Amino acid sequence: MAGKPGTTPTTYSPSPTTQKTRRPIFNENDVDWVRPDGRGFHQCRPAFFRTGAVNAASGSAYAEFGNTKVIVSVFGPRESKKAMMYSDIGRLNCSVSYTTFATPVRGQGSEHKDFSSMLHKSLEGAIILETFPKTTVDVFALVLESGGSDLPVVISCASLALADAGILMHDLVASVSLSCLGKNLVIDPILEEESYQDGALLITCMPSRYEVTQLTVTGEWSTPKINEGMQLCLDACSKLAKIMRSCLKEATSTSQE
Repeated sequence: MAGKPGTTPTTYSPSPTTQKTRRPIFNENDVDWVRPDGRGFHQCRPAFFRTGAVNAASGSAYAEFGNTKVIVSVFGPRESKKAMMYSDIGRLNCSVSYTTFATPVRGQGSEHKDFSSMLHKSLEGAIILETFPKTTVDVFALVLESGGSDLPVVISCASLALADAGILMHDLVASVSLSCLGKNLVIDPILEEESYQDGALLITCMPSRYEVTQLTVTGEWSTPKINEGMQLCLDACSKLAKIMRSCLKEATSTSQE
């Protein structure tokens, strides 16, 4: 509920920085390149969140970032089938899957095991597992439409769904990715930009604690450029978390009315 249909969604772009305008990776003769969706290099897509999207779940959330649409359902805490093995702390299970119509190539919807593992790593450090011993919390994320930066949207949406389910956490978890296109750093890339990237960086953090729960880097990066990219992502994560908290506050106030 950080935004309502028909209203302008809230953005979470990092602090303004000097933007480069050259796009050597697409067309070296094009010196006036703008991103396919018209954003600046360091400008994130508008973010829309809504909690309570799945009535049957303990908690749920829906997220929409441009053409990327994700829904996450949380079930539990409920009795674990491996209770004897997990007597002191709770167990977190995560699953990320795509619908058959999520990508341009139809019929490829399936569970994404790498994303499931990365979602688990991103959330595990934020959840206070000691508060639900011998029980399990299951997180099911479904990508309805893949529009780029899918995993960061899944992670942020899952964190909101956990909060909606009343799962105790140290802080909300926000995630933002960035692509390196030639000499340019492009934050919150869409599918077309990801297909041309020379490198990618994904940060997941607990903004209030300024603590990174996961950092993934691919491609070749210089030290100055990776430091710049990390700071851009951390700045954007902090602003994204404010939108997520606003969504929770609106949901709470609505339920009390």
